[in-house]
Amino acid sequence: MNIHEYQGKALLKAHGVPVLEGVHCTSVEDALNAYDTLGSKVVAVKSQIHAGGRGKGTLYNPENREHVMDGGVKIAFSKDEVQTYATNILGNILVTIQTGDEGKVVNNLYVEAGCDIAHEYYLALLVDRENKAVLIMASTEGGMDIEHVAENTPEKIHKISVDPNAGLLGYQKRDLGLDLGLQGTALKSFMKSLTSMYNMFVNNDCAMVEINPLVKTGDDQIIALDAKISFDENAEFRHKTWEDLRDLSEEEDVEIRAKETGLSYVKLDGNIGCLVNGAGLAMATMDVIKLYGGEPANFLDVGGGANEEQVKTAFSIILEDPNVKGILVNIFGGIMRCDIIARGVIAATEALSLDVPLVVRLAGTNVDEGKAILAASELNIHPADDLAEGAQRIVELIGGVA
Repeated sequence: MNIHEYQGKALLKAHGVPVLEGVHCTSVEDALNAYDTLGSKVVAVKSQIHAGGRGKGTLYNPENREHVMDGGVKIAFSKDEVQTYATNILGNILVTIQTGDEGKVVNNLYVEAGCDIAHEYYLALLVDRENKAVLIMASTEGGMDIEHVAENTPEKIHKISVDPNAGLLGYQKRDLGLDLGLQGTALKSFMKSLTSMYNMFVNNDCAMVEINPLVKTGDDQIIALDAKISFDENAEFRHKTWEDLRDLSEEEDVEIRAKETGLSYVKLDGNIGCLVNGAGLAMATMDVIKLYGGEPANFLDVGGGANEEQVKTAFSIILEDPNVKGILVNIFGGIMRCDIIARGVIAATEALSLDVPLVVRLAGTNVDEGKAILAASELNIHPADDLAEGAQRIVELIGGVA
């Protein structure tokens, strides 16, 4: 689950990480009032969308796609400039390297006070699942595309691995700060900020915290000038306030509907729809589809206790993707019975007038009953005895690779 920069800044501030004063705005009038309230001659006018690369993005009119302005983050030196930038940003589509060509409509602004920047750094905290640790990465090349830095000058990216049982140790903070060339007051400020940021990361079940740039000011203070934060949704039951932070306008409508129905759905770029029970089985299904030359159009886990209505909803969500040319159903019945899945498949096929190839692989509880129900339906359903056969069959039916 992603949140906006202004929400991330509030979270950082609450945990003792230094940030600049800023105001969340949803209108040009809000932005003008924010400029007066902040009392800073220089302010940053920042578009708020769930995507990186905002500063290098391009704004377009949503009605005719005409170019409006380059850059979704602007530095304003007067109230008039705030008005110009806020007018050009709000309500328009921002296209960045992470949004794709369709871009995202900007409904929120963050107007932030300026500061004396002496140097920009990059800092990120991530969950390192392989090593069961928190990975902290930092670089002196802040404000740049970190992917380019990693590719061209990997020696400029410094890493430490934090054992969550031991926590972030003093020598790790000091060594990382020294790697960035920090000394004296700046080093102490960095170590204190990193401690607060790590505690925030752990206490809030974050999946990622990225600060680009983290800056050193003219008086050697370390300040988070950006905040890109995402949470691990598996921990949602521990955080009742997360729902208040969610911006549904930034999420896919089908993903919202899937969540409300109890389905786990993520849209992908391929053309073979997948309906599977169990996250691990869903991942394996996508891998085998790719093995036989196909490309999955989605990750969709109906869970262990889906009913006929949920199966029907899952089919309708898959078919809303115009790229889907065929569907593979792969069900291993444990708690979920194969006969229930079979009835759900038939109901969905009839109700939605399914006109793309459908391959169904069933195994487990009541598998014989499920296969019998499908066979008696006289619908154009192609059975498969195992996953490999099912994946190969659906790739053949849609005419090969995506």
